[in-house]
Formats: sequence, structure tokens, C-alpha cells
Amino acid sequence: MSDQPSETTPAANTGADVPPDHLSVNPRSAFFDADKLQRGIGIRFKDRVRTDVEEYSISEGWVRVQAGKAVDRKGQPLTIKLTGPVEAWFEDLGDSPPVARKD
Repeated sequence: MSDQPSETTPAANTGADVPPDHLSVNPRSAFFDADKLQRGIGIRFKDRVRTDVEEYSISEGWVRVQAGKAVDRKGQPLTIKLTGPVEAWFEDLGDSPPVARKD
């Protein structure tokens, strides 16, 4: 995750340059989208940029992060759900991209 977008960036909730409301990095998930992930997604959770997010939902206000190095019996990482304000943006749009956030 590179430069953070400015705090004054207006929130736009639709469009090609705004990340989806719900996205996952797990290919088994219904919310997986390789094209959008390939562009690079920046996530700010509770006013801190996070690089360890496995899945997020802006409208529901949560992120899933890996719980240490623990894995389940199928070899998938165990995750925990953290709740709070979530903001997302595409990193390939430069220094002040449109930010998706819950208003």
C-alpha cells in the first residue's frame, strides 16, 4: 500500500475508479475479483492503513485479517473479523484517488 489518499478526498460510492463495497483475496469466495485486486486496493481501517486485510466490507464496517500463522484443517489461514470504519481506494490512481467509505 503506497501513499495514502488525502483526507479531503470526496467520497464517491460508484464508478469504475471506486473499489467495490465487499472484496476478498480468497479465490474460493463469492466476493473474489482478480481484475480489481490486480489494480491494487488500499485499505484504511480505524484511521490506519492496513496491508494485511484478507476481506473487507465497507457498508457493514468490518475487515478480516489473518490470525497469526494458524491454519484450518484444509490449510486455509484462520481469520478474525474486526469491526470499525473502513475506507478503500485503488492504488493505481495516484496520490488522490476517489475513496469508497460509508457515509
